[in-house]
Amino acid sequence: MKILVPVKRVVDYNVKVRVKSDGTGVETNGVKMSMNPFDEIAVEEAVRLKEKGIATEIVAVSLGIPACAETIRTALAMGADRGILVETDVELQPLAVAKLLAAIAAKEQPGLMILGKQAIDDDMSATGQMLAAFLGWPQGTFASQLTFADGGITVKREVDGGMETVALSLPAVITTDLRLNEPRYASLPNIMKARKKPIETLKPADLGVDPTPRLKVLKVVEPAKRKAGVKVADVAELVMKLRTEAKVI
Repeated sequence: MKILVPVKRVVDYNVKVRVKSDGTGVETNGVKMSMNPFDEIAVEEAVRLKEKGIATEIVAVSLGIPACAETIRTALAMGADRGILVETDVELQPLAVAKLLAAIAAKEQPGLMILGKQAIDDDMSATGQMLAAFLGWPQGTFASQLTFADGGITVKREVDGGMETVALSLPAVITTDLRLNEPRYASLPNIMKARKKPIETLKPADLGVDPTPRLKVLKVVEPAKRKAGVKVADVAELVMKLRTEAKVI
């Protein structure tokens, strides 16, 4: 079974995000970038499935500027077999990403697509669901455990009320939650091997997709700073402040 794993290049989660002075977006010049953490979990799960003999090939896919090739190299160093880069300077939004991934899936014919449940730069959590809709495949979102049996897959997923288990036929789309696994660190030998693994470069036009944004960002601002907390002498004072000062939304 072939597995496709989309991976996104985002500002590293350890970096303090800064808004551009003109308010048009987030500053990325001179900022450390890395693979989206949820996508790292997706790559790790695909590699584990290959180690178990369930998967035969892992294809890492990234969309964006040429620097996204480094994100693919990270996935290759973790254990992916080859990569596909859809190169574009257009700011890609979830709808365009889902269309591009659906076109790649039609070209590659994978048995499974595993991707992070969301990207930490926009937290939209929309691509996986739209991708499944475009492909007409069953989906298991926010997966915390995968089990393969009888030609299908059972997904344990987290919902507001607890845990839910769904059975899916293949091919399917899976989005990963934090509790699915802990991604491995790529070893130096695997990093060196990754440099020799192939990466195919495509353009959106090659896939018949127009990635033009449908949404326009009017302004980006930093969240308001929180006010300092106060100490109360006793429960009576706390109750008084809750009655007179606390805001009920």
